[in-house]
Amino acid sequence: MKKILFIVLFSACTAIAFAQTADQKAVEAAVETLRQAMVSGDKAALENIAADALSYGHSNGKIEDKATFVAALVKSHFIKIDLTEQTVYINDNIALVRHKLTGENNDNGTPGKVNIAVLTVWQKQKGQWKLLGRQAVKLVQPS
Repeated sequence: MKKILFIVLFSACTAIAFAQTADQKAVEAAVETLRQAMVSGDKAALENIAADALSYGHSNGKIEDKATFVAALVKSHFIKIDLTEQTVYINDNIALVRHKLTGENNDNGTPGKVNIAVLTVWQKQKGQWKLLGRQAVKLVQPS
């Protein structure tokens, strides 16, 4: 009896761990999809990854909704984005992702460099992880 109970409990724990791992991989894939869309300026990809209720906060304090976020990135996209020190925390259908973002952008024809820390909030909607919120803070430029 103890052996059967152990097997049942072990199987349940393994299933829970697998589900968390699958969600974590899905969130990480969504972050990568967002990164690629921000570099390419792909309007359809940006619209697809963003939740309708998106609140997108820039490091300068500017806040954009979904339509403004998409329009801005289609017009002036990133040339390069590197993400480091990424962590993912998932609780039910909400995921919090933190990372450092460095890159190069093209802001209306003016090249620039970006060095920020970012918190993104993702929500699982109809089986897909959507960007619900984002806030960034400026970091000191590397020497």
